[in-house]
Amino acid sequence: MVILKQREELQFMRQAGRMVAQVLALLEERLRPGVTTGELDQLAETWIRKQGAVPSFLGYPPGARHPFPASICASVNAELVHGIPGARMLHEGDIITLDVGVFYRGFHGDAARTFPVGVVSAEAASLLATTAEALTAGEAQARCGNHLGDISYAVQSVVEPRGYYLTRQYSGHGIGRHLHEAPQILNVGSPGQGITLADGMALCIEPMVLIGTAQTRVLEDQWTVVSTNGALTAHFENTLAIVDGEPEILTRL
Repeated sequence: MVILKQREELQFMRQAGRMVAQVLALLEERLRPGVTTGELDQLAETWIRKQGAVPSFLGYPPGARHPFPASICASVNAELVHGIPGARMLHEGDIITLDVGVFYRGFHGDAARTFPVGVVSAEAASLLATTAEALTAGEAQARCGNHLGDISYAVQSVVEPRGYYLTRQYSGHGIGRHLHEAPQILNVGSPGQGITLADGMALCIEPMVLIGTAQTRVLEDQWTVVSTNGALTAHFENTLAIVDGEPEILTRL
């Protein structure tokens, strides 16, 4: 677990996080029917490298048998996380989760958003709104003296009363010099449980919400995670740091 004890470290995290937010804004501008997920991936990688940074996801994890083959994750409709960009073309009414990681001057930033493509169904719009609200609720609990379970419980308290489901198989995480660090941040939990939060902690909170089931499976590409019932899914994530006792969202413009 990284603890950002020096101002310079926090500044590098802020810079990496801002780049992530800028990439997501750039990709959102390009979202329209007819665009392929591969085109979005190329756009993101080109922009990131022009800033003197590196895509965090490309080749991750190093030395793995099946490292991730792209610079962003692009997960469409029933794809919850880790979708591999390629020739897939977006259509009116789709929803797509774009997950972006940037490595800059020794530190990572990581965030995801689920976007509508054109006009989407009321079901899709409600799912996106709930997932975004759950992220905000979780972030609000990332304060000195609170516990990891307070974050998890806040997310769960938004999602499950509305009849949606949260995967137990994937979670948020610490972040810093490595893309994934301790602690694991579950999306379900009990208040007052888990480690006590402290200044300098850097965390990724990421509600992953499904319709009709919490169950997922991994496709043959070894990466793409889909809902087992084929229903829509959504994923929102931010990197934050606890600064002067309060959450500072690093991946928000």
